[in-house]
Amino acid sequence: MSVLFLEYPKCTTCKKAKAWLESNSVAFDDRHIVEENPSAEELKTWWQMSGLPLKKFFNTSGLLYKELKLKDKLPEMSEEEMIALLSTNGMLVKRPLIIGADFVLVGFKEAEWEKLK
Repeated sequence: MSVLFLEYPKCTTCKKAKAWLESNSVAFDDRHIVEENPSAEELKTWWQMSGLPLKKFFNTSGLLYKELKLKDKLPEMSEEEMIALLSTNGMLVKRPLIIGADFVLVGFKEAEWEKLK
C-alpha cells in the first residue's frame, strides 16, 4: 500500500510525520502542499472521504488564516466557498495530509496513524 503524503517541508509536525512514515516502512508519494496546492476537486473528495467537518481542513494556527480573519468568516461561508478558498493557497490547508485508497488523515496524531501499519 502506498499513500499520498502532503506536507510543507519546513513544518516541524510534517517532519515528525515523515519520520514516522519512514520508520514504520509506510510507502508514500511526497507532495509539497504549497508548490502543488490541492485542487478544489481533490479537497472536496478528501473532505468527503474523511468524514470530518470541513473546518478541520484549515490550518487554524497559520499566519494566513489569522491575517484573513477566517475564524470570524468561516461560519458565514458555504462549503463551496470554503473549498474554493482552501484551493487558493496550500498554507491555508492543515498539514500533513495522508490520503489512502479509502481514508484521509488530517494532521499528525500518532494513534490515528497506527492504522497505516
